[in-house]
Amino acid sequence: MIRNYTGSQFLSIEQVQSRYLNTTSERKATSGGLQNQAFSRILSGMENKTAETEVKFSKHATNRLSDRGIEMTDEQMQRLNKGKQQAGAKGINESLILVDQLAFIVNVPNNTVITAMDSNETEENIFTNIDGAVIA
Repeated sequence: MIRNYTGSQFLSIEQVQSRYLNTTSERKATSGGLQNQAFSRILSGMENKTAETEVKFSKHATNRLSDRGIEMTDEQMQRLNKGKQQAGAKGINESLILVDQLAFIVNVPNNTVITAMDSNETEENIFTNIDGAVIA
């Protein structure tokens, strides 16, 4: 071992390498693994939140839209999703959401459009089994 002028000891190059370089590379691998795991959890959480915020259409609602030739724009879908979020924030479970000339009955907790109607079908203007409405 080499001593400096104050009498303290220095480690040899081999000792430094074995003590710090191996540990550092192990630490980097472990840290990288933890970072990758954390990133995966965050990404998964973001995907889940996205899935939670976007409505899906029941088979019935999909058939209704298809049978009537109704196509929604991206902007209308965004408004429908925003309306569903607003209904959820107010504690609504079954919501009527109006987007332009379209009416949707949405099961808010399940993020599912149960049925969809256009202005031709809403002549009576009566909607049952809902506990709230949102005009989006």
